[in-house]
Amino acid sequence: MTKIISKNGLILAAFALIVTAIVTLTQQLTKDAITKQEQRYLLTLLEQVVEPSSYNNDLANQCVLVTAPNVLGRTAAQRAFIAKNDGSPVAIAIETTAPNGYNGNIDLLVGVTLQGEVSGVRTLRHTETPGLGDKIEIAKSSWMDSFKGWFLSDNNQSHWRVKKDGGMFDQFTGATITPRAVVEATRKAVEYVNSHQTSILQSTQACGGQS
Repeated sequence: MTKIISKNGLILAAFALIVTAIVTLTQQLTKDAITKQEQRYLLTLLEQVVEPSSYNNDLANQCVLVTAPNVLGRTAAQRAFIAKNDGSPVAIAIETTAPNGYNGNIDLLVGVTLQGEVSGVRTLRHTETPGLGDKIEIAKSSWMDSFKGWFLSDNNQSHWRVKKDGGMFDQFTGATITPRAVVEATRKAVEYVNSHQTSILQSTQACGGQS
């Protein structure tokens, strides 16, 4: 009986090692493909939040790290991409997180010109309810385009809310929490860029892999 148990134990151990090896190999083989896919997705979103004709630098690689957990929603550093035209900065696309989405974090990419105008907002990642909160995806709804052209000033702070809260942004039918969280996070991101523009542009804390 002891020999049988020992034999079965060895078989299970060998099986576990084989499965682990297969999983590790699969991860290694797909790692580069996943990284390339994520990079392509990022490039697509960057072109949607900053008008491509306004800059001529490699925007995806003109990146610095910023940390402002109380404003940008994460304790970890967020990326800020600096758009330049012939070496002169024209806009900043910054990552931010709405931590109070209906189902958790909503990661956003917010484009702001150096004049303070919102040039675009897109969703990077979310887990909102399909058919309701997922209208923050541009493929599902044009609602995210409602931020384009907006400015933030002392006089219009109250406008940066959903209409249910007295603001100017539409909420979704049956889902107010999601758009409320996105509007708040976008407002904070614009405010951060406007007040920290110089420090972002002069930052030497490049994103990983950059010189």
